[in-house]
Amino acid sequence: MALSLRGQLLIAGQRLRDPNFYKTVVLIVEHGDDGAMGLVINRPSSVSVPHALAGHFELPDLDELVYVGGPVQPTALFILHNSAELNEDEAAVVPGVYVGGSANVFERVVESASEGDPDLEFRVLSGCAGWAPGQLESELARGDWLVRPASAGTVFADNPYDVWDEQLQQVFESNRILPHTVKNPEWN
Repeated sequence: MALSLRGQLLIAGQRLRDPNFYKTVVLIVEHGDDGAMGLVINRPSSVSVPHALAGHFELPDLDELVYVGGPVQPTALFILHNSAELNEDEAAVVPGVYVGGSANVFERVVESASEGDPDLEFRVLSGCAGWAPGQLESELARGDWLVRPASAGTVFADNPYDVWDEQLQQVFESNRILPHTVKNPEWN
């Protein structure tokens, strides 16, 4: 493996028809010789975070939804958050984005959210995406995925339904030879 894709976004190509990944954006959180793991960041479910965590945590009514993180381990919960203080032992995936690496961190993030921390951003995800060694590289070579750098703004976007379209547009703009809008219409 030449280069790790940790901290990058995989944008599903327009021809990728796998229902698990159709029009998804995946944040790669681990990538190495043993394979890759990522979390789909733009697919909210209809399950609320308080409902999903009932019996484990007492939460006030939060409007947050659990996201479908991918088809692997669909009953496992993952958490992405922006608080370095709550996850001191983990390095950021990208600046301002951490993966809750333990039950303790998960609990601390949820408690901070229930206390109304105005600076805390987080996503609870059910399941993840995984690739065996060489599998992701093969899918990239086939053109199934486009790659862009991730940012906290994209991971915690206010409207996750627009993330795929926005990222795809940015890929097109970064690979365009001529500007999309020309000042002189005769140049069209």
